[in-house]
Amino acid sequence: MVTIRLKQTGTKSRKQWRVVVADSRSPRDGRFIEEIGHYDPLPADEKIFFKQDRLDYWLKEGARLSPTVDSLIKRLKRKSKAAAA
Repeated sequence: MVTIRLKQTGTKSRKQWRVVVADSRSPRDGRFIEEIGHYDPLPADEKIFFKQDRLDYWLKEGARLSPTVDSLIKRLKRKSKAAAA
């Protein structure tokens, strides 16, 4: 099964995350199929980025979102609605 989840990068005290498409059996920081975004929680306004077209493609192919990535997508949608208003 293919999942969309986070891969940890950065240093011990300055963690950053990449959003990757990976086989559910591979380790967290191991082999992945494609990188489709990134997440940096430490700036005052956290930075979240997704390649929307690739995210939609993988969801159509049956990939599942991890709970954390699902919450990041919802948070990003809330931010964009607030910015538009």
